[in-house]
Amino acid sequence: MRLAVLGGSFNPVHIGHLFLAGELLHGQGYDRVLLVPAYQSPFKLEANIGPSSRDRLDMLLASITGDERLSVEDCEIRREGISYTIDTLRDIIRRYQPEGKPGLVIGDDLAEGFLSWKDSSGILDIAEIIIARRNGTEAKSRPFPCRQLENEIMDISSGLVRERIKAGAAWEYLVPAGARIIIEDRSLYREASGSPAAGDPEITKDFLVRIEEEARRRLSPGRFLHSRNTALLARDLAERWSQTPAAAWLAGMGHDICKSMKDGELLELARKDGMAISAFEEKKASLLHGRAAAVFLRERFGIEREDVLEAIRVHTAGEPGMGPLARILYIADKIEVGREKIDPALRKLVLEKDLEEVFPAVLEQTVSWLRARHIDLLKETLDLLKSAREGMKHEEKQG
Repeated sequence: MRLAVLGGSFNPVHIGHLFLAGELLHGQGYDRVLLVPAYQSPFKLEANIGPSSRDRLDMLLASITGDERLSVEDCEIRREGISYTIDTLRDIIRRYQPEGKPGLVIGDDLAEGFLSWKDSSGILDIAEIIIARRNGTEAKSRPFPCRQLENEIMDISSGLVRERIKAGAAWEYLVPAGARIIIEDRSLYREASGSPAAGDPEITKDFLVRIEEEARRRLSPGRFLHSRNTALLARDLAERWSQTPAAAWLAGMGHDICKSMKDGELLELARKDGMAISAFEEKKASLLHGRAAAVFLRERFGIEREDVLEAIRVHTAGEPGMGPLARILYIADKIEVGREKIDPALRKLVLEKDLEEVFPAVLEQTVSWLRARHIDLLKETLDLLKSAREGMKHEEKQG
């Protein structure tokens, strides 16, 4: 196997790093690129400040998921201290036994000083030096054997990413998705007194991504898009109505996660919640997909938040006494942007009124829609409708 070694502080890893790795794989004949994060870089001392080596390692690992052509080598982090290239190369050659000399990638900004590196002659003996374009200047002849990589230059650096995060500017798509999630969850590169990362510390971005990926894997594209649209609307409504946005997103992404299961699977899961299953539900098990999803998410992903589980469990039919998050999910599920033939006035109402006024209106329209199509209503829905109407009458009397 032909190996290329791409080292750096990776503080943080950005898309330019991975693009450069791709250039090595596609045009230079290498089978794998080893990304080697330094424990302490002798070249960029400012990059050694901030996130820990564990943070940088985690960001790298999260950024190469599913790509067997890339690997992260942590030998410099395990050695600690200042990282010297000659030591790293000897260690890699001893353990990996590559075919021929490994390629060592050096940016043209560092190539000028290469001969002053520790044991540069030893490096030349055991590795092929590849000069990558970083600053846009024309290739120069070098006083040592090397190969110039004619790579495209991406005007991005780790320093730029750090500065943009610190300044509150757009940065999210300058780094791979996996690294972005870790930066947000751990509030990396922010001022100590700055604003914390958005979201609920109990529900990390990493966890939400896991649920979203599970839903995407299990559902048809159309059903998954509905789930994502529901999650987005639920999150927005939760923010407006003083509920937890991350919990609303989680409920929205998970509410239909069992929708594609067969009847037997739905019945088996639903029975685990200890509640009765009606003859109507036995006959039409698809109505149990919310109850099944609540059990599935608790067992598979350890979700214990009662407001989230309740919202998912009752989103199909509803039930009297639903909490705020459950009502928000019910609304979002019924009128998300992908739903056709929704009365524009109802969507406008959602944007202008509070939860107590919006929920009965959405419930009434849902019931009218079902009755117009001669679809039998569950007892829970009828009880909820009665409860909502009684609540509205009470409010009118109070008014």
